[in-house]
Amino acid sequence: MVESQSRNTGAHLVYGELKRRILTLELKPGERIFEPAMATALQVSRTPLREAIRRLISEGLLEQQPTGGVLVPNLNEGVIAELYGVRAALESLMAREACAKATPADIAALEGIVERNAAMVEFADEAMKYGMSLHTAISDIAGNSWARKFHDQVSSQMERYRHFTNNTQERRDHALADHRILVEAIASGKPEAAAKIAFDHVVGARDAAVRAVSGTAPVIP
Repeated sequence: MVESQSRNTGAHLVYGELKRRILTLELKPGERIFEPAMATALQVSRTPLREAIRRLISEGLLEQQPTGGVLVPNLNEGVIAELYGVRAALESLMAREACAKATPADIAALEGIVERNAAMVEFADEAMKYGMSLHTAISDIAGNSWARKFHDQVSSQMERYRHFTNNTQERRDHALADHRILVEAIASGKPEAAAKIAFDHVVGARDAAVRAVSGTAPVIP
């Protein structure tokens, strides 16, 4: 029993580390996973590594080839369009529902996140962090458990693409402006306006990611 628990814990840790490397593009799109080398690099046995790989394949974060090899999936414009389309619909729904439930304290919290976003807008990682915090806060206010569950699933898949959505100052400034008017719409109790702003904001991020991945805009790994 202890051995089984230890193996499960090991697989979970390996899964977490491999997932981090995939989502941060440390493992490059199209890169093949060689089990012996990866097991050595992670200082683990092949058993927990294989369990982690199977889990990542089931999540679409690794790809099983007909030959038996395992690859990091290539960045794909079609996948971007699908993921961001689903996220846009969910963000729109949650922004609309947040309008009906936001308290003065909630609004103050959202405004605080936007101001921290503004203070760090020149720094890509920090700007992205506060942008994600804002969307999470709106999701919490909306309180739609199913929307939040699906949003979390989609967001996990989108991590590989977020690096391409704020890689210029112009894009970060535009995202910040979207965040400001979104919070203003929620504070004013304008559900349709909030829904449209949230939807258009995600579509803008989608377009930035597509341009970067297709090579029509600078890509910063």
